[in-house]
Amino acid sequence: MKIEQIYTGCLAHAAYYIESDGEAAIIDPLREVQPYIKRAKLDDAKIKYIFETHFHADFVSGHLDLKKKTGADIVFGPTAKPSYDAIIAEDGQIFHVGKYQIKAIHTPGHTMESTTYLLIDENGKEHGIVTGDTLFIGDVGRPDLAQKIASDLTQEKLAGYLFDSLRNKIMTLSNDLIVYPNHGAGSACGKNMSKETTDTLGHQKQVNYALRADMTKEEFVAELLDGLGEPPGYFPQNVMMNIEGYESFDTVMEKSQKPLSPKEFEAVANESEAIVLDVRHQKDFVKGHIPRSIFIGIDGGFAPWVGALIVDVKQPILIVAPEGREDEVITRLSRVGFDNVLGYLKGSFDAWKDSGLEYDTIESISAEEFKNRYPENKEVIFDVRKDGEFKSEHVENAHFTPLDSLNNYLAEFPDEKTFYVHCAGGYRSVIAASILKSRGIHNLVDIAGGFGAIKKTDIPTTDFVCPTTFK
Repeated sequence: MKIEQIYTGCLAHAAYYIESDGEAAIIDPLREVQPYIKRAKLDDAKIKYIFETHFHADFVSGHLDLKKKTGADIVFGPTAKPSYDAIIAEDGQIFHVGKYQIKAIHTPGHTMESTTYLLIDENGKEHGIVTGDTLFIGDVGRPDLAQKIASDLTQEKLAGYLFDSLRNKIMTLSNDLIVYPNHGAGSACGKNMSKETTDTLGHQKQVNYALRADMTKEEFVAELLDGLGEPPGYFPQNVMMNIEGYESFDTVMEKSQKPLSPKEFEAVANESEAIVLDVRHQKDFVKGHIPRSIFIGIDGGFAPWVGALIVDVKQPILIVAPEGREDEVITRLSRVGFDNVLGYLKGSFDAWKDSGLEYDTIESISAEEFKNRYPENKEVIFDVRKDGEFKSEHVENAHFTPLDSLNNYLAEFPDEKTFYVHCAGGYRSVIAASILKSRGIHNLVDIAGGFGAIKKTDIPTTDFVCPTTFK
């Protein structure tokens, strides 16, 4: 069977291209749709259907633009109520793509409209299942997102639906089916996904904690909800864009591609409420950046961190990017719904610096230098990694101030005494430093290389969890 997984690592997202006998289907497309159109053209195929496994929360789907450009029908599962024309499949309904069949299997739980698509080849053999966020490799979808949209749902109720969907709809299928999920490791739509992006259903029954045959519904619900952190704040906004519709990607690109001179950039920044988003490498940012700009590097977990930290998708944004990568930044912002880009700094930061305008820096030291300072500064170390990372091992006496909820910990940072910030490798600590400096907190030092570099020194570490209290 001809099915291709189109994986986008920065979002840990998988879309799927299926083609048979001159007809094609796309499942869960990203916002920019030209790659799918190009792929179908290589096969001289017409895109017939755009299947959506559910209303996605972590990205804006490209289904509307793809329909407009190709004439393909959009298909959602049962109970979906989009604000535009779409086929709402019945449970068990079969769609034909060339000689293939695609069967919609309603699997509520992650969301109520969540649907798994069973792929059947030209010989009538069941080949695989595209599971969306119902079943991942090593995990299942979190059941707390739909409750942000529908007040009558609770995460416990959704988890119960998911248990039933897995046992009654998925686990009854053949063990040799290939599982094609919507996400892999790094996505916030689950909590323990594997780095693998496909597997057989039979193997998942053996190794996936959520598919244990002897698990009761109560045990499933308790285990699924245990350790489930708060979802990123932009998720409900992306869901609503996917339900209600959005501006065309082509329009977003056209209005955002505005090169601004340093003086023009400064004027727009002063006249608007725009956030200046600097996406260069952290090593460049610490050496010099526009005052009060926020660093989120394009070569890290860019779009998810933008969504988690900026949150409001309507927030005006001005971009400082490496020259030649401005369109990439705009594209990746649009994938998570941030369409209000007012322009970018022409000539990047060098142009700003050469124009004589004010700029700021961050003191950043090596782990070896920090080792020399450690004895006198052991009480002012701040770790901005995730909860699991911190609990696993951290510097003795370090304060736990996770990046994704940094605003809740602002009172923890000293008013005058110099303090030190680190993450795992140096990316997130510079994000944290930029946020703190934008809030007027400047008495900080970044530890380059993060905990990975610190562990190579003899600075004492521990796995004992030190509780942090708010002042």
